[in-house]
Amino acid sequence: MSTGSLRRSRHPLSKAVAALSALLLPAAAVVGLASSPSHASPAPKAASVTAAFAKTSDWGTGFQGEWTVKNTGTTAVNGWTVEWDFPATTTVGSFWDALITSSGTHFTAKNREYNGTIAPGAAVTFGFVAAGDGSPGGCKVNGGSCDGGTPPGDNPPSAPGTPQATAVTDTSVSLKWPAATADKGIKNYDVYRGTAKVTTVAKLAYTDTGLTPGTDYTYTVVARDSVDRTGKASPPLTVRTTGGGTKPPAAGYARVGYFVQWGIYGRAYTVKSLEDSGAAAKLTNLNYAFSNIDPTNLTCLNGVTKATTPNPEDPSQGDGAGDSWADYEKGFAAGESVDGVGDTWDQPLAGNFNQLKKLKAKHPDLKINISVGGWTYSKYFSDVAKTDASRQKFVKSCIDMYIKGNLPVSNGRGGDGTAAGIFDGFDIDWEWPGSDGHPGNHVSKDDKANNTLLFAEFRRQLDALSATTGKKYLLTAFTPADPAKIDAGWDITTKDGTPSVLDSMDYANVQGYDFHGSGSDNSWEPNLTGHQGNLYADPKDPYTTKFSVDKAVQTYLDAGVDPRKVMLGLAFYGRGWQQVTDGGAHGAWQKANGAAPGQFPEEAGTRGYDNLIASVPNLTVYHDEQTVATYGYTGDNGQWWSFDDAWSIGKKAAWLRGKGLGGVMIWEMSGDSGTLMSAVDGGLK
Repeated sequence: MSTGSLRRSRHPLSKAVAALSALLLPAAAVVGLASSPSHASPAPKAASVTAAFAKTSDWGTGFQGEWTVKNTGTTAVNGWTVEWDFPATTTVGSFWDALITSSGTHFTAKNREYNGTIAPGAAVTFGFVAAGDGSPGGCKVNGGSCDGGTPPGDNPPSAPGTPQATAVTDTSVSLKWPAATADKGIKNYDVYRGTAKVTTVAKLAYTDTGLTPGTDYTYTVVARDSVDRTGKASPPLTVRTTGGGTKPPAAGYARVGYFVQWGIYGRAYTVKSLEDSGAAAKLTNLNYAFSNIDPTNLTCLNGVTKATTPNPEDPSQGDGAGDSWADYEKGFAAGESVDGVGDTWDQPLAGNFNQLKKLKAKHPDLKINISVGGWTYSKYFSDVAKTDASRQKFVKSCIDMYIKGNLPVSNGRGGDGTAAGIFDGFDIDWEWPGSDGHPGNHVSKDDKANNTLLFAEFRRQLDALSATTGKKYLLTAFTPADPAKIDAGWDITTKDGTPSVLDSMDYANVQGYDFHGSGSDNSWEPNLTGHQGNLYADPKDPYTTKFSVDKAVQTYLDAGVDPRKVMLGLAFYGRGWQQVTDGGAHGAWQKANGAAPGQFPEEAGTRGYDNLIASVPNLTVYHDEQTVATYGYTGDNGQWWSFDDAWSIGKKAAWLRGKGLGGVMIWEMSGDSGTLMSAVDGGLK
């Protein structure tokens, strides 16, 4: 997201991807492995202690692993040693709560002085960060099998369980399957369509795309162990794609746009601007950004006019901040009003909210959500999601305020029921559960589970309200593109009957931008340019993350998410650098010296699309056909900008139609006076 005149509200993706401690990805399976012996240890016999391994994070080129050592006997364990083998391509880096040594591909972990004694029935854990994608094999604990039985043999992988279809469209099938086991550990899985191998994946899910509508396809899965031996194929699954050719969901492709509260100031972008530009007629959904969280009561917050602090690195920047003046107090004159009627001094509802009400009167099919959180207002999400009581209290407060319309009285405006009928639901914008976001954000190891429970509570209370009103209420979320942040805080895969967070949502607005950039504080990526929203990975990308729209969306599809619940995020603004060398590449992936001057003084490195095209002198626009990325360059040692334009939007729209996605999300509407929205509309027809 771009910076607002009252608060910074961007959606940064890359700023802290190197913080391995923030990568809390779900394990595809927790496996108790058996293994080969090494040094003796002064512990009870092997049958009284077990060791089980899980990957708690996985970012493709590496992972975070955790062992759990459990005393299954009746006497205390006094000291433990766990041994295992990794493939030659996998190595251990940092570790904790154990002393880990290696000899070639064999690893040995011994207890520390503080966790060597394990009481009967108790357990201890230790962990490490590894490079590579292998899984441990040949596991032994205190000289015996890690599963408490006899030492393992050297058997190839078992057959995986029968695949299941989690989502089917005209052109895609999403699969998941139960894990296989192997003495040498499971490395990955080969997925077959008929007799042809279509992919090899490390996870227990895959989405096969580019299929023919109304056609039967048969799938099997084969496991591969750490020494590349394959086992027997799973039982087959035959599934038919839906018929009739590629088509949108029943209601057509969604076009979700964010309208920013503060846009009425420096941007001079009002709700009437949506109408005058033609955008309102092209949108299906509008998200109003943002509502804050009361730091004391842990409820939805409004009724205050308090600016954020000017320092974007202030941990308390958004505490208690809000703008009820913009929301429902400011009077709009006739020329600024959607219906040409000016506000009066004594009406209980004015401001943006009243203009939204008028916009809905003109466009009855337009659905409007109140978006809660954002970059600056996500500090207290972890607290409101922590307990059943706190979740119930928070959700009730939000429904009372925005669905029932009970706004706090402020400057003579507001009151019970004054905002009723404006909002059709909620868009939750928690940045980010389980990992870093704005400085000072509260983060807990339980955020991921609590995030799912928070959405379930919203769904429960909204459905209960539907039973009395007969109206369907929407629940959506802004979700990350970074696979690490997805796995840290968003349980998007259904495992063993456990609910996915997507089960409670109507759809997810998936970030498709901010892959690279440099902010006003120059703390992000000030010294190297990079595409902020490329469709495909760029072979020239020097970063290890290799972000792309395709990679981000595929993470959701591989987890079994219904493609129709995925909205692809588009940026109606650009990210820019200054003093950029040409490097023979028109400035792409070249050295820079910080953020380029922005549209506003406090927003270096960011410009809305219209402003960018009109105000950056000597800007030559280039289109990278290979990665589907648009960028502009002013010449050697000049400015370099990454952005979406009509060309890239058209390409992305065609791509998402082929994937069977639900539509697009736009951050945010004030950057465009009609060019980009027309490209969106044309691309989704």
